[in-house]
Amino acid sequence: MTTTLAGGRAARRQTTRRIRPRRSPAVPLLLMVWAGAAAVLWLWWHDTPTVEGNTGRILNAGRITGLLAGYLMALVVLQMARVPALERRVGSDRVTRWHAMTGRYTLSLVVAHVVLTMWAYTLQAGRPLGGIVRETVESVEQMPDMGKAAIGTGLLVLVGLTSIGWVRRRMPYDTWYHVHLLTYAAVFLTFWHQLTTGNDFAVTPLAKTFWYGLYGVVTALLVWYRIITPIRLNRRHRLRVEAVVEETPGIVSVLISGRRLHRMGAEAGHFFRWRFLAPGMRFSSHPYSLSAAPRPELLRITVKAMGDHSERLRELRPGTRVWAEGPYGALTAQRRSRGKVLLVAGGVGITPMRALFETLPGGAGDITLLYRASSTQDLALWDELAAIAEERDARLIYAVNGPDGVRPDISSENLRQKIPDIHHHDVFMCGPAGFTHAVYEALRGAGVPARRIHHESFEM
Repeated sequence: MTTTLAGGRAARRQTTRRIRPRRSPAVPLLLMVWAGAAAVLWLWWHDTPTVEGNTGRILNAGRITGLLAGYLMALVVLQMARVPALERRVGSDRVTRWHAMTGRYTLSLVVAHVVLTMWAYTLQAGRPLGGIVRETVESVEQMPDMGKAAIGTGLLVLVGLTSIGWVRRRMPYDTWYHVHLLTYAAVFLTFWHQLTTGNDFAVTPLAKTFWYGLYGVVTALLVWYRIITPIRLNRRHRLRVEAVVEETPGIVSVLISGRRLHRMGAEAGHFFRWRFLAPGMRFSSHPYSLSAAPRPELLRITVKAMGDHSERLRELRPGTRVWAEGPYGALTAQRRSRGKVLLVAGGVGITPMRALFETLPGGAGDITLLYRASSTQDLALWDELAAIAEERDARLIYAVNGPDGVRPDISSENLRQKIPDIHHHDVFMCGPAGFTHAVYEALRGAGVPARRIHHESFEM
């Protein structure tokens, strides 16, 4: 069974405008990050007294790694704050990759800071290198707030270990998510250590202004966008489950009603983090894309059963309250720069592509959707897609495995054969990371510039 929502033409009229792509602020933001790191090093150089000898060099290395770790900790939290300028302009999946990379660097610097500093203290105490463990224990017992710092470091190590790819893939999403929230506690505990024992942290008024300003701004953004904004959104719109519809075996659509939903700022291509306030689901928050253009009183998500949470969605009853955070994502019409558009979907990545297929303005033949699935039975929302294609005179191409299991050819040559002018298209793409990477390479080989390939992976 499929669900059909009215309003496709109205949604396209609302999004019809002169094509003027919104540029991503990624490059300016990265330059600001490097400028901040340079400022940290300058503060160390300006304020830290010189310590001579081999021991001094080790201690200085420990101080530098500690200062840089403190700086990156603030960035780790900022990347978790869900600031709209990052989530919607840069893209949630890109920010997630930044967060993962920054987290790895932070943990490495923290470990280096601990090892180098304790090594230097051991040498200053005249102990052999084997006495570093004893020196560490004594420092934790005697120096102010070092116990908190030790706990914070342990939490960071725990979060880092659970974020390793093969570990994360074997953990339930909800377990990983709640362990990941311990990052806040780790940053809080290590921050107080920096205040009381990190003389490099706040030794001069200029240094104090820098560090307090950095952490103050990050804390304010976190409180505003992670706590206050979701509360305001959900009090204003009063979201509830309207209906649950089985699309194909293992795939369901959840229709969500509410008040004045057109004021949420949601567009085709956006996703929300959804929390359904039903027994056994209250403490689970998962990201799902809108699978149809948002309507003033109705939103829709379409989900494939891939775990405990997604499997339980079919059990939701009408009237169940919903807590949402968003909208997030940068895979919207704002990125479009050309008249012709190719949409590429892999598996359940069809959900944002279906919404864009419905709403992107275009004449006959301007919009093409390529849908990759393992079999025809896995082509979710196919009837809707076919109806949209017929109404809009758009092109719909499916790519499924052959009867013998052979995968379809999505190579540069095949893409050029199917779409001869593909190098004049904008491309929007969503699906598993491996799929999007392979198609990205094929698109580049077919002559599509990287700046016109807009992709988002739902494996976040």
